[in-house]
Amino acid sequence: MAGCAALVLARAARSQPAKKIWRVGILSLRSRPASFDSDRNFSAFRGGLRELGYVDGRNVTLEWRFADGQSGRLAALAEELVRLNVDVIVTAGNQSIEAARKATATIPIVIATSIDPVGSGFVASLARPGGNITGLSNLTSETSAKHVELLAAVLPGLSRLALLVNPTNSGHAEIRDSVRAAAASRSIEVLVFEARAEQELDDAFAAMAKRRISALIVAVDSVFTRRCARIAELAAQQRIASVYAPPALAEAGGLFGYGGDFSENFHRAAAYVDKILKGARPADLPVEQATKFDLTVNLKTARAIGITIPPSIMAAADRIIE
Repeated sequence: MAGCAALVLARAARSQPAKKIWRVGILSLRSRPASFDSDRNFSAFRGGLRELGYVDGRNVTLEWRFADGQSGRLAALAEELVRLNVDVIVTAGNQSIEAARKATATIPIVIATSIDPVGSGFVASLARPGGNITGLSNLTSETSAKHVELLAAVLPGLSRLALLVNPTNSGHAEIRDSVRAAAASRSIEVLVFEARAEQELDDAFAAMAKRRISALIVAVDSVFTRRCARIAELAAQQRIASVYAPPALAEAGGLFGYGGDFSENFHRAAAYVDKILKGARPADLPVEQATKFDLTVNLKTARAIGITIPPSIMAAADRIIE
């Protein structure tokens, strides 16, 4: 009897469908990090998945695709993920989102961070995305206003500042308008400089030198994040006070980092993936905005370029680099 029971159980086990292993694609303009655990954003995303019961290699396969800073590679990488028939694509940054959007109108796309997803045409509205894309958005106008405020606070009498943009990023028009509006309220002129790649950064800073720029806002962009060390070096050479939304520039030698916590956004993106894998439609999942903002101050850089940080900013800083 025991042998018969074992045989019945074995047959029953074989007849049960195998547990599905979900396949999640990640599309990034960045280079592959040496270790995912050392990268705050990707580590936060994987951590968020683990908290929801998804373990890479057990019940989910993560298909990573990195463009190494070459935006021209994004289309082919997005199409590769579509051919793999992934269950959802996670991406961040407007160039990557646009590549994923063009590659598929059916596979759900989760945005970890985006500048103005409505204005960029990714979603119909924040409350009702209406298509196959949803996720998280940056609060561009609020961040831009704070960037202007920080620079004005450390440079009394500031009458002109530079804004560095990547013309291939559809969201930078919104940042440009937000910076100009915030600067106009302080009678500060905004000069826009463009760069698509590292060699163009040198040209942009050469043009800033001719205009005797002393303050710089860097529009958030994957290309600029990869080149933070070079941007910080060029700014230091000209004694330019610089600010960027991610803390990477301040960590590399820029003056300020202020913006939404991108790693928190990546962590929250995992919840969107979970809902979609459980049957939710992206069209019905509202786009959320950043809720946590961090201020990083590089005091070492401030001393090097002869700037005094007001006590109010020091008190508000989440992190001070000395």
